[in-house]
Amino acid sequence: MISMKNPQERSFVFSLYKEVGMSIREIASRCGMSTTTVQKIIDQKGVMPDIPRKDKIHISKELLKMLHNECKGYAQRMHEKLKDENNTEVGYSTLTRLLRDYQISKPQKERCEQFPDEPGAEMHHDTTTYTIKVGGKSTKVVASIIYMRYSKVKFLKFYRNFTRFQMKCFIHEALMFFGYSNKICIIDNTNLARLIKSGTGKNAAIVPEMEQFSKQYGFAFVCHELRHSNRKAGVERSFWTTETNFLPGRTFESFDDLNQKAFEWATVKMFHQQIAKTDIIPAKAFEHEKSYMTKLADVLAPYISLQRIIDQYGYISVNGNFYWIPGTGRGEVKVFLYDKKLQVYLNRELLGEYEIPSVDLKNEKILPIGCLSKPGYQPHNRKKPTTREEGILRNLSIEVSEYLDLVLKSGETQKHMAIRKLYGLYRNIGDKVFRKSVERALKYRNTKQEILERIAVKMMKCKHDLPIVHIDQDFESRESYLEGKFSDEVDLSFYDEIMEEPDEE
Repeated sequence: MISMKNPQERSFVFSLYKEVGMSIREIASRCGMSTTTVQKIIDQKGVMPDIPRKDKIHISKELLKMLHNECKGYAQRMHEKLKDENNTEVGYSTLTRLLRDYQISKPQKERCEQFPDEPGAEMHHDTTTYTIKVGGKSTKVVASIIYMRYSKVKFLKFYRNFTRFQMKCFIHEALMFFGYSNKICIIDNTNLARLIKSGTGKNAAIVPEMEQFSKQYGFAFVCHELRHSNRKAGVERSFWTTETNFLPGRTFESFDDLNQKAFEWATVKMFHQQIAKTDIIPAKAFEHEKSYMTKLADVLAPYISLQRIIDQYGYISVNGNFYWIPGTGRGEVKVFLYDKKLQVYLNRELLGEYEIPSVDLKNEKILPIGCLSKPGYQPHNRKKPTTREEGILRNLSIEVSEYLDLVLKSGETQKHMAIRKLYGLYRNIGDKVFRKSVERALKYRNTKQEILERIAVKMMKCKHDLPIVHIDQDFESRESYLEGKFSDEVDLSFYDEIMEEPDEE
């Protein structure tokens, strides 16, 4: 059956009439059309007429732009204002179509350019986030990848968070590992490198700090156009490979273990593995590409300059850890924080150089490299965790663990203080007496440390176990309980004074 909307079929109908000489009735029978339709096609000479759509209501583009800005892009509110304030009745679907036609609601997507794979031309950088298990705990991490477009070489590393300083450290580590750099680095419109409010894509201006940084390695940052992420398709594909090839089936004991395995996977396994679609082996392609790339000499590693004051015990705090400064002074020092080391200077004199600990370590005391003597004092304001003490208590027995939960749930004392007091009592009275005292306190739901200590004293004085007082669990239903429920509270302070008197013995 012939369709009137198909230009080729309309041309075929007209050729049957004009060239073959068929009658209108014969053409209609052969093509499954009415004679009226065939006559109309012949009158139009087989050409699809260009009939522009005529809207019953015309709304100017300027008016729609103004309403779009006033209503912050909400078409439903624009529809209401057109009806209430401009006396314009228009269908909601017509309004949204006009917004699309005028490219007000959504700008028209531009076509992407294609760039050939040229040796030494460009590399790509991007980041993405994953939630993976590190040390048995679900952890949100940031994956950062550098990708050489021609040779398909990649460098992968994970971070807890990704700042401008981390970006500089990562690029430095990757490029210094390979020893070569491409001419440009394609990035998205991230504010880590792009100057805010400077535009996007080709109109984007690079932060002067990052522009100066890139010059040391002989490349320049280039932002791709918005929604043109396929401009750096190589690094996007690398993330997919990371998600489907590296992460599944691997376990990571720590953050350092994660990055060590990522380094070996990217620079050893994937470096020598043939790529299926292109049959390229990155290692061989990289050897060929080296002659087109910028060879790197020794480049100073990125660092951050910080100011710190030595506390009364000789420590400074940086990123949650404490660094001990040799000597006796307490002046203000300048700290140079690198990716893997830290240096402390006072009046241009190096006081100490330190290794940056793993990101998993916090609240640690760190000594200078080569320092053999240990400081005798703790840092000021150092946190004192109770993880070790809590673990010892919970491993004593199920009753002790339940009692600890009861004490912490009561909220009568701060968590760390409650654990320390309970652990101190355990160290003072011994394992057997402590567990029996806790079992008795747990039975009567006593959470106060003073009561637990009294029970422990009674336990040590008695040669036999204290008798268990029977409690009728139905006491709340007794008549005497119900009668006294609404009476005034009795002053029992007299008995407290008796309990505080020393025993005759």
